[in-house]
Amino acid sequence: MPDQTLATRARGLLGRISKLALYLGLFYLALLSLLTIPAVQRHAAFQHGVRLPLFANFDAPEKYGLAPGKALNVHFSTPDNCTLGAWFVLADPYYWNLKVSSSERSSPPTENLAIEAIQAHPTILYLHGAGGSRAIPWFVGAYLGFASRLHTNVFAIDYRGFADSTGTPDSDGLALDAYTAWQWLVQRGAKPEDIVLVGHSLGTGVAGRLMTRLAAEGVAPRGVALLAPFSSFSKLIETYALFRTPILWPVQRLPWGLRLLKRLIRHEFDTLKAVEGFHAPTLIAHAQDDPLITTLHSKTLIDAMLEPLLSADEQHPTSTPTPEELLAHRQLQEERGGKCGEIVQTTVVPNFGVIEEFKGLRAPVVYVETFWGSHSYIGIQEGIQDEMARLFHLGRYRK
Repeated sequence: MPDQTLATRARGLLGRISKLALYLGLFYLALLSLLTIPAVQRHAAFQHGVRLPLFANFDAPEKYGLAPGKALNVHFSTPDNCTLGAWFVLADPYYWNLKVSSSERSSPPTENLAIEAIQAHPTILYLHGAGGSRAIPWFVGAYLGFASRLHTNVFAIDYRGFADSTGTPDSDGLALDAYTAWQWLVQRGAKPEDIVLVGHSLGTGVAGRLMTRLAAEGVAPRGVALLAPFSSFSKLIETYALFRTPILWPVQRLPWGLRLLKRLIRHEFDTLKAVEGFHAPTLIAHAQDDPLITTLHSKTLIDAMLEPLLSADEQHPTSTPTPEELLAHRQLQEERGGKCGEIVQTTVVPNFGVIEEFKGLRAPVVYVETFWGSHSYIGIQEGIQDEMARLFHLGRYRK
């Protein structure tokens, strides 16, 4: 009798576990099905509904850590009638030369001051990542470092649908927003060679689209920095883990699941294709402890920029290779590895990371892989900013 009771209880427990697994599976499938809805996918991709800081007052940059009178709140229109919000942050040397009296210290900045600063110092066009706004603390920390350490102005925009910008985000729209911001600077006296593009996370895809358009126009910026980039949206879903939680793992592990997810993608940024045509000094930086995007994406971009420098094309052996074919393939791999070692200069910096640099097909390339910095704080590290200063000739390296 006791054995029958235990067996009954066991069957009941297994039944409840089976039901729970079934319900969880159905719930998971329901969540995935939501991604087929364009509006849901848009919010998942851009996270523009995350309006942080809450109730932000963009007319008061001082509230978020910027010095009095150092940043101008700007609004400008795109060709398709979206109004974008942005901050123009003055370079430290210009700001300190300007604020020489107590009366001037209390004066709000004007667009005329921005124009003077644009003509006096290089400017960083800052393209931030998904979610939040230009007032997010780690974005502001980057502006402060660029203005003080690199002696650059910073033009930080909020894409359409973000913060106080109007419109609805999509990949083409964000690309147009970045190009319009570029034009805003040029129309106020900025020379292309005095503008540096800095993209973070989602912004790296936007920067790649902008670089492609500028190349088609025969225009080159002073440089481009990609901070915590992804190679493409399509590849990102193969590796994406929210704070190292593999929320897409059940689908990522199945070939048909990945194909399904990729077919559902309505917004694409193919940075891997874009970097092949980069025509300005390029810095890519990524932290080993990034919980969202793995360093594999940055390494893939670097490999794509390095590939044209390797003389021999890689030949894969046939499905049934002969010993001679295997030997030839192995020798080719060894030759390519040796060639790569000759081209790339590697420096290990204690307590910071590894720096690789080489002269690319069109311009120098630097890859910085830091030991830490997470995803959000990669751009505020002084070591990263110093590499930007050296590569782009900014701050104390400015010619």
